[in-house]
Amino acid sequence: MSRFNEILTLAQERARHLNLPYEGALTPREAHELLQLLPHARLVDVRTRAEWDWVGRVPKAIEIEWLSYPGNERNPHFLQELKHAVSTESLLMFICRSGARSSAAATAASAAGYPDCYNVLEGFEGDKDAQGHRNAIGGWRFHGLPWVQG
Repeated sequence: MSRFNEILTLAQERARHLNLPYEGALTPREAHELLQLLPHARLVDVRTRAEWDWVGRVPKAIEIEWLSYPGNERNPHFLQELKHAVSTESLLMFICRSGARSSAAATAASAAGYPDCYNVLEGFEGDKDAQGHRNAIGGWRFHGLPWVQG
C-alpha cells in the first residue's frame, strides 16, 4: 500500500470511529505529508485574519475565514470563496486553531458536494495546557511543521 493510501485509510478509520460527517481526520504530520505526496491536495486555513496576521500562517495554505473577527460571525460567503479557490477534485484538508472550526468547515464543504474533505486534528496551535497556554500540546506549530509569522 502506498504511503498516501495508508494515511488516508487511517484518517478515514478515525472519521468512522468518531462518527464524523466528512471523509477523514488527519494529524498535523499526516496532513503535511499529504501536501508533499499529492499534487491536488489543498490545505484550507479557516482561522481569522487576525490569527493569520498575529499568530502565524502555513505557507501556501488557502485562507478563507470560517468566522469573522471580531464578533465571530459565520462567513456567509465561505462556500462561494471555497468554490473560487479549489476544485471539487481536490483533496481538502481544513485547519483552524484547535480543530473545531475546521471540523465545521469540513462538514459544510462535504454537504456542498466536495467528496474528499478532511479535518486536521489539533489544528495550528493545539489544545491548552494546564496553564491555559497553546502550542505545548499538539498542533501544526508544536510538531515543527512549516509556518511563518504573520
